Amino acid sequence: MEKVKLTIDNKEVEIEKNATVLQAAKKAGIDIPTLCYLKEINEVGDCRMCLVEIEGRRGFTASCIQKVEEGMKVRTNTPEVMEARRMMLDLILSNHPQDCLTCVRSGNCELQSLANQYNINEIQYKGERIEHEIDDLSPSIVRDTNKCILCRRCISTCKNVQKIGAIDCVNRGFESCISTVGNESLNNVNCTFCGQCIKACPTGALHEKEEIDNVWEKLRDEDTIVIAQTAPAVRAGIGEEFGMPIGTNAVGKMVASLKRLGFDKVFDTNTGADFTIMEEATEFVDRFTKEDNLPMITSCSPGWVRFIEKYYPDMLNHLSSCKSPHQMFGAIIKSYYAKKEGIDPSKIYVVSVMPCIAKKYEKDRPEMEVDGIRDVDAVITTRELAKMVKQANIDFVNIEDSEFDSPMGEATGAGAIFGTTGGVMEAALRTAQELITGKELEKIDFESVRGEKGIKRAEVEIAGKTIKVVVAHGLGNARTVLDEMKEGKVDYQFVEIMACPGGCIMGGGQPIKSSKTRSEVDVRKLRAKALYTIDEKSTIRKSHENPMLKKIYKDYIGEPGGELAEKLLHTTYSAKPKYDIGNE
Repeated sequence: MEKVKLTIDNKEVEIEKNATVLQAAKKAGIDIPTLCYLKEINEVGDCRMCLVEIEGRRGFTASCIQKVEEGMKVRTNTPEVMEARRMMLDLILSNHPQDCLTCVRSGNCELQSLANQYNINEIQYKGERIEHEIDDLSPSIVRDTNKCILCRRCISTCKNVQKIGAIDCVNRGFESCISTVGNESLNNVNCTFCGQCIKACPTGALHEKEEIDNVWEKLRDEDTIVIAQTAPAVRAGIGEEFGMPIGTNAVGKMVASLKRLGFDKVFDTNTGADFTIMEEATEFVDRFTKEDNLPMITSCSPGWVRFIEKYYPDMLNHLSSCKSPHQMFGAIIKSYYAKKEGIDPSKIYVVSVMPCIAKKYEKDRPEMEVDGIRDVDAVITTRELAKMVKQANIDFVNIEDSEFDSPMGEATGAGAIFGTTGGVMEAALRTAQELITGKELEKIDFESVRGEKGIKRAEVEIAGKTIKVVVAHGLGNARTVLDEMKEGKVDYQFVEIMACPGGCIMGGGQPIKSSKTRSEVDVRKLRAKALYTIDEKSTIRKSHENPMLKKIYKDYIGEPGGELAEKLLHTTYSAKPKYDIGNE
């Protein structure tokens, strides 16, 4: 590829011809501040924080959209540039609430960081402010437009990555704001509650609907047995909230902290994932053997389920009827475990610690109960758990590791990789192949379904038959796969879809990373590595070999796919309107 040479702050840089000045500066180790910029997602130059001077040109140039040129001379830190950035910040802050101390993003707000960096102690351009009503009707997302800075990162993520377009910029001039169709609640429009907009937002304009206070109340109630279950992705992310390196497996400290918080038992949702695989693999084998209702599509991502219910209701028959792992596990805790321990199920309060804000919506679905008992009572995100740990003044980094409680804490490596794209498919194939052939796998790793590619297609040989599989992560890629299926362009037998790009490790409830970090570090790769390492080091790496799972099926549930399994572990889906205007 052709390269050009340019000078940035008297430092010569050589870079590809189609690169931007911002990219060239990063390569030279020169930091240019950004606010609206989000690598490969939102590169529009709207916020003007990345302004630079280019010799021979009048005024300033947005470095995130300016292409490099041979011999170009750039200055990033002249007094004039610094003052221009200060002025832009001042203008943004003039229409922004001054409640940083009580904001959900205090300490992790890109606007706050820039205000500190440029030593803005008071607002120069004081004037009229627009007051917006806070949208908190959704079970998953709170939208506070008062804190929006019109960077459009949420719009680009929703529209260009997820291909949903639930939000957009409306009105003009001073009246401009980010809103929905008819300024309706996110609860009533085509939002899937994936939460990727939250992770894109540089301020507190978007955040999860917290359930911390409800959980604290139950923890203080002596008559309630409060049980926590933690998803695989949480252990690969929560350490980041306490300054640990990205991708640290902090499972021991996470469990110890939950016990210190006062949870009566701490179980591993990886075990729930093993149950999901037993049921899902059994369901797939039955469909594949009968050549009926193929392809089968995974159903453990609630944002994805909400998407297909809204956009492709005619394809709902292809979804696996399995509940997601934490819902399955909640049902098992309130049935098998309650009976075994002699506990009234109504006295058990199950708290799922999830990387996903769509799980908050999922646990409220009317289908997610058995005999009037809800599977799960509360869902808190990785970020919410970190807040609780900090509120309790627990030294997360130095707390002594602890282990999950028995008898429900046992899990396999297959359960661990559920948290990354391709993990559900790989775990299911490990079990499905042995169920079909009755023989032990010679090679346990299905590397063809791993990796960062948005859509991964592969063929797997089982008992002399070829199974065509596809893995898609991100709803934009899900749309591509479903359209291919509808048009008859492909012939898949098994499909895995995750709503979030990268899978659960990059879920809407995971630690939020700044634009700068996202530009410089492959967060997904580091978190995924943590889960694959757990799998590799596990004594048992196939779900159907989990001894506790075998015992529960033998003593209580019976056969996978049987009558009680259907009652506890399976569910139904139905078409949902894209827009439910006027309803709350």
